This record gives sequence, structure tokens and C-alpha cells, in this order.
Amino acid sequence: MNFQEGVTILVDKPLGWTSFDVVNKIRWNLKQVLKVKNIKVGHAGTLDPLASGLLIICVGKHTKRIDELMVGTKTYTGTILLGKTTPSFDLETAFNEEYPTEHITSEQLDKARQKFIGVIEQVPPIFSAKQIDGKRAYDLARAGKEIVLKANTVEISEFSISNERFPEIDFTITCSKGTYIRSVANDFGKAVSSGGTLIALRRTASGGLTVENARTVDDWISIIRNIDEQTP
Repeated sequence: MNFQEGVTILVDKPLGWTSFDVVNKIRWNLKQVLKVKNIKVGHAGTLDPLASGLLIICVGKHTKRIDELMVGTKTYTGTILLGKTTPSFDLETAFNEEYPTEHITSEQLDKARQKFIGVIEQVPPIFSAKQIDGKRAYDLARAGKEIVLKANTVEISEFSISNERFPEIDFTITCSKGTYIRSVANDFGKAVSSGGTLIALRRTASGGLTVENARTVDDWISIIRNIDEQTP
């Protein structure tokens, strides 16, 4: 594997790490082993710190492929908690509202699920990396500023749910680039006249690449550290 020439690697990102944490860890180890001042390393699609799973990392000349790799559909598994909401739509912020769930039936859940399949308009969370007048939405939100974000057009091709652990709803979703699963969770709660918070998320596929073929960060560092000879 010629890292200096260019490679694309699949990382199973752990919870708590940012996508940039992974990029920086890979870059630092490559610089140490290859004895170079710098090497291009980037990711094809951000994963939030509270999400785990497939993170595509491009090294060297393969960084030119990032835009191409980001285009494909994404598949996620996760859990929505009904009856509670947070300002960030996930567990980054504390619960701020509670809603009833006793009225929710399996039929209502299925009808709500079907509303999300197809091309839909979706408003991103205010705690997102969306740019507003040159600033990140999450920075403005954390500063207590009032934020209004425009809706984006996204497409959801698959959305299956299980209510065996109600009020926790386990799901699998396949969607277009730019879909916010946190917004799906929040909107799903509203669709059943309650509240919804994303409490678990894992990306299992992006385009034709899957997390089954990914390695942990430690595995990749071990591979990098055990390169015997470098190709200039």
C-alpha cells in the first residue's frame, strides 16, 4: 500500500472522535513514518462525534477523489427516542422538552415512516456546520443567537423501523448526501404528535463502500507503523 503515492482507506470511526481527529491521527503517523513535512489527508463525508461507523479517508493524490466519493447514497442504523427533545436534536445538548407517547400506535409509526420516503424538504439542525454569513450555525447557536436555516431538498430511498423497544425506535435509513438524520429524528417525533431525539447513529455504507470492510484507527496506525520500505 503506497500511502505517499495515494490511497483510499476505510476507517470505522469510534464514538467521541470527530472526523478531523481521525484525519489528524492518520496524517501525524504518516508524517512520522514517511519522514515528510506534510502529506495530504482528507475525509469524504463528515461523521458527528456522537456517530460511529464508516469514514472514508483519502491520502495523497487520492484526495482529488473526495468530491466523487461524497456523492453516493449513505446508509445508517440508529435509534430515535420518542417523547423527548434537545436543542441539537441529539445528545450533544441536554433534554429540554418532554412529550406524551401513550397515544402512539404501531400504525401511526408506520404512517409517519412512509411520509419520509422519497424526495422531501428538510431543515438542518441549528447545531450544524451550515454557514450563515460566514459563520457556522453551531457557533451561533452555542452563543445563543437566533438562527433561521433554509430547507434543503434531500431524498430518502429506504426508512425501516422497529418499535420493539418503544419509546426507542430502531431504524435503518438510506439517503442522499446532505441528509441530516438528527432532523429526521426530530421531524419523526413531530409526525407522531410527540418529540424525537437521535440517541444512537452508525454509518454502515457510503456509495458502494461498507463498514464491514473498514478497520479501526488503531489497526490503520499499526499498518502504517509496520511499513518496511517506502516508495518515494
